Amino acid sequence: MVAYLLTKNLLVAVALSMAVGIAQLAVLNLKRRRIDIMHWISLVLVLALGAATFFTQDSRFVMAKPSIIHFAIGAVMLRRGWMVRYLPPIVTDNVPEQVLIANGYAWAALMFGLGLLNLFVALHYSITVWAWFISFGAIGAKVAAFLLQYLMFRTLIRRKLRAAAL
Repeated sequence: MVAYLLTKNLLVAVALSMAVGIAQLAVLNLKRRRIDIMHWISLVLVLALGAATFFTQDSRFVMAKPSIIHFAIGAVMLRRGWMVRYLPPIVTDNVPEQVLIANGYAWAALMFGLGLLNLFVALHYSITVWAWFISFGAIGAKVAAFLLQYLMFRTLIRRKLRAAAL
């Protein structure tokens, strides 16, 4: 968003996003951290769709790309229990497995919903409106979902720990 607003050049913004995707995996590799399938899928999508952007140079395609990414990530999130490996032990030890699995599916639904909403915005609004939506609306929805999930997990954990203390 910042690169596009500063340069008014979509290709510069796309090139920057590709570079950031590569840099993220490089940093993980340098820190000797395990690179999960979600990281690889994200990088492949960013690079492939970025290359397609350079090939087509079509702004509608650029605006539709996040939908493809949201749909792909949503599909991966349909894997039962995908989220459990990312949670700290206090959550996995104190929140029922069904709740964790349901939350994973809720994240998948959010990704599919954002993908559909992005297509709507891409087809009906200007690239500037779309850029604001994808930078703040889509990210805001994910932050709100994270906070809601955090509060729910915290409440469940507190209840279980209080009951165990009694």
